Amino acid sequence: MPNFCAAPNCTRKSTQSDLAFFRFPRDPERCRIWVENCRRADLEAKTADQLNKHYRLCAKHFDPGMVCKTSPYRTVLKDTAIPTIFDLTSHLKNPHTRHRKRIKELTEDDIQRMKERQLAAELSSKVEEESTNTADDEPQLSAEEKEYREYLRSLFEILLLLGKQGIPLTVNKASETEFKPNNFQALLDYSMNAGDAALRKRFSTTAVNTEYLSSAQLNQLLEVCENTVREEMLMEVRESRFFSLVTGELVEFSKEKYLPLFLRYVNQQNLTREELLDFLPFGDGDECALVERLEAQLTERWGLSMEDCRGQAHKASGTSTIKMKAVAVLLMEKYKFAVHVPCSYMPLNIHLANNLPYPNVQVTMETLRRIAKLFEAPSTQSELEKAIDVHHQKSEDKASALKEACASRWTEQHNVFDVLLDVLPPLLLCMDNIRENDDGLFTAPIVASAYFSEILADFEFIVTIVILKNVLTFSRAFGRNLQGETLDVFAAANSLTAVLHSLNEVNDNIDVYHEFWYEEAISLASLMEIPVSIPRLFLRKQRSIDAGEIQAELYFKEYVTVPVIRGIMQEVEDMFSDTHLNALKCLSLVPAVMGQMKFNTMEENYADIYHSDLPSPDTLPAELHCWRIKWKHRGKEVRLPTSIHETLQLPDVKFFPNVNSFLKVLSTLPVLKLESDGSSGGDNDTASKRLQAYFDNTPVKNWHRSLAMLHVNSHVKHDLDVMVDKYCRLYPEDEVEPEEPMEEEAATN
Repeated sequence: MPNFCAAPNCTRKSTQSDLAFFRFPRDPERCRIWVENCRRADLEAKTADQLNKHYRLCAKHFDPGMVCKTSPYRTVLKDTAIPTIFDLTSHLKNPHTRHRKRIKELTEDDIQRMKERQLAAELSSKVEEESTNTADDEPQLSAEEKEYREYLRSLFEILLLLGKQGIPLTVNKASETEFKPNNFQALLDYSMNAGDAALRKRFSTTAVNTEYLSSAQLNQLLEVCENTVREEMLMEVRESRFFSLVTGELVEFSKEKYLPLFLRYVNQQNLTREELLDFLPFGDGDECALVERLEAQLTERWGLSMEDCRGQAHKASGTSTIKMKAVAVLLMEKYKFAVHVPCSYMPLNIHLANNLPYPNVQVTMETLRRIAKLFEAPSTQSELEKAIDVHHQKSEDKASALKEACASRWTEQHNVFDVLLDVLPPLLLCMDNIRENDDGLFTAPIVASAYFSEILADFEFIVTIVILKNVLTFSRAFGRNLQGETLDVFAAANSLTAVLHSLNEVNDNIDVYHEFWYEEAISLASLMEIPVSIPRLFLRKQRSIDAGEIQAELYFKEYVTVPVIRGIMQEVEDMFSDTHLNALKCLSLVPAVMGQMKFNTMEENYADIYHSDLPSPDTLPAELHCWRIKWKHRGKEVRLPTSIHETLQLPDVKFFPNVNSFLKVLSTLPVLKLESDGSSGGDNDTASKRLQAYFDNTPVKNWHRSLAMLHVNSHVKHDLDVMVDKYCRLYPEDEVEPEEPMEEEAATN
């Protein structure tokens, strides 16, 4: 969306010019001076925050000495800059023309104050000019310093190339004593051979069988690279103000566990972004310690305010799930608007099952992850398809349908437990064949990874899958809608009551439902020749306390069915709080949803949750009325925007500042699908998928935290000169190399 200049008689906008446009300052006193100089009477009643959000002045209204170009991508104003250059007379040539930017008539006191400020600005400008001239008289960079900076530029270029292409630093060695240059050094050699004079002069006399840079120097360079790229993204987050926190699954670098941190926000082009900012050390402490580290990272290191966090989502699995759930609760207690929501790219049913703390459910979910890992290889997938054909040789249609269902990432689908039950008999047959490996088709690691097949042949595992499948059937359609288009999400927000009603009905009639589900488990176990049994550990505990024997059906009702149904009900209620649901119901601001509701929507009833985030909350009811009228009485050829992304790209949405702000805050919620802006691969090119691609394509021993950051964020603009300046400030001792003293010392020795 273009920026328009707020100065009177100025018609410039950002799409028609390369000029920089600057926000009104947030400081009330400076902002007041800007407004007075503009002589816009209609702006005087607005707050500094409103002016900062919605009004701009182009660079033509500032003295050129007040404008600084810090990099090819950024132009900034000096801290004391005040606009002084305005056209206040051209409208007089045509007095009958209507002017939206009304020029205020000045009193004598106003004129006197402006003269005093202009005089002070001129004096300040002269002082700065004198200091600039003094700086110009100082000696420029020496030839050695220029060479050093060119040398650093070359190093940073190579590191960015390594990150972008996903090239690991280390290489495989036959033995520890063997010298083999790493990939960074190999690219240095290549650059020197290609004619890089700075590198050639630096390393031409270095022995070829030694490392050009120490590991400490390399880490310093990578840290500067990473911090510079991160700062570019953080500037966008600070400008947008509101954000949501998203964490990924735990990863390991150098045998240490880290938590990937993503931030979701709406940038100045009204595009929703979700970017990887860092990897937080997970540590072995409790959830309180993790929350403290998380807050310190966001506030102290990154300069953000947790009061501006509007949502949080945590994609976790295994033992970390319970800890991350506790982290979410602690954050919501401290920051009520940081509502806990599910991730848009994880099916709700899998998310709910992952959050259940029961050992049998956790074993089931871990087994699913191991199945997904085992069948990533084409050879194992082919073996599974053969086993399906053997098991369903009398029904080709069923075999074809099952093979299609298991074709790609079926363990990450909404109906994963339905598919698992259908594929369980041929899956067990397939894994037995892999373990036997009579034809030698499988490598030793694959054969070893198939030994968890004993879990598949356990009756408790079968009962757990059957119960999860049947209980989560009630939330499957609801979960699909959450990952759908805006209309689907709005429908989901209004259907949660029905989901909870169904789960409550099951809970009230648990005996009847358990009987049907238990018979289903018995039938499948009989087909697979698996005996009905109670877990050995439970029987041993019963004998130790001299308790009587328990029937298998009663055991699985008390220890599987009842805990699962009540656990799922509690998870749904916790995950979809009133604040979360009210936020989703505000999606009726999207015109297509309004049209679906016959323009009979009541956003005012739910708008209180973000009341303090709006620029003019008192005018919200009137503005919402105008918003509905605009779309209700549109022309026949006008199509209703179907998403938040489409709505925010409308040129006239800025005339509805409350609606605009509301939609931006909603767009940060991680439960909503990340919409494509058309400039990238859309849903297939998110930061989380780029990170997963890095891990999939890089051997585990070559995973590197900084290179992963650079790879995922290779699309972020960067300035090599900024990196060089930052490195020289942080490590000034590296600039000067005391070569001559070292020679004297050698001669003395």
